[in-house]
Amino acid sequence: MAAGGGIPALRIGGLTVRPPLVLAPMAGICDRHFRLLVRRIGGVGLVSAEFVSSGQVARGIRKELEKLTFTTEERPIAIQIYGRDAEQMAACARVVERLRPDVCDINMGCPANKILKGCAGAALMRDVKRAASIVRACRRELTIPLTVKFRLGIGTGPTPVNYLEFGRMCESEGADAVTLHARTARQMYRGHADWEAIARLAAALSIPVIGNGDVDSPAAALRMLRETGCAGVMIGRAVLENPWIFREAADLLAGRPPCRPRPEERLELIRTHFAWIVRDYEPKMALHKLRTFTGRYARGLPDGDALRRRISALERPEDFIGAIEEHFRALPAGVTA
Repeated sequence: MAAGGGIPALRIGGLTVRPPLVLAPMAGICDRHFRLLVRRIGGVGLVSAEFVSSGQVARGIRKELEKLTFTTEERPIAIQIYGRDAEQMAACARVVERLRPDVCDINMGCPANKILKGCAGAALMRDVKRAASIVRACRRELTIPLTVKFRLGIGTGPTPVNYLEFGRMCESEGADAVTLHARTARQMYRGHADWEAIARLAAALSIPVIGNGDVDSPAAALRMLRETGCAGVMIGRAVLENPWIFREAADLLAGRPPCRPRPEERLELIRTHFAWIVRDYEPKMALHKLRTFTGRYARGLPDGDALRRRISALERPEDFIGAIEEHFRALPAGVTA
């Protein structure tokens, strides 16, 4: 069955994802609050939790275990795990299996230095045999679909780009789908994503390939699907500035004009999100979360720079909503966010 506009649904093992649009697993961002907001706006087919350390899960670190919690309303949901040791990753996969999310995803693409130094994330692209042992070990522990997210390669050394070999390895070890962020680890998030590489990987594998990178608008999501032949599109940073991007992209896939959010709709989303943060986090963490999200949300607002400057001086979580509401009241009539 098509997801709309002739675009088929994404099938990951026995899971059908419709529409084929996926929220990326962003560390520090994709907590239960943000996932629920995106889900309630609509248009997203699969949400992803922020990644968890297999070592910390194995040691029972409470802060890490709390990242594994989710609600029925968030389904379908993927939990992403990372680590360098196959046995430890298998133990973490067993924990995920007991929780029964819809997908378990392995992070083999994170380019952050602290992850690379631990020989995890994208560092595993240097050691395909170790990476294969991890995918194999996790596959043995899981009955739910298993996916792997990786990049074009490290970007340095004798094999700077090896995504085709890596994708074939994931398929042979039992992954149900893979996600390709079409940059090297060395690029981080700079430069342009190589969509042609996504197309080459999609043509080389029989399992679904989810494309990721430079999807900064609803039109870009549709263009990636059509130009690369990928089975699904993962969106990360763009959703922070426009949480409605999935709804708008789903409208395009269905052949409808995108429904842009009204200023009052944007304000209500921020009110709801911030109320949850103040309620559920201790003040220091709440301040960190509020500054992070206000800075991101402000990029989608008229005169957002002024709002960012103002919130940088706020010291009490409860002052943030007042600052946001005052900013909206000052917007000229008829201005859209």
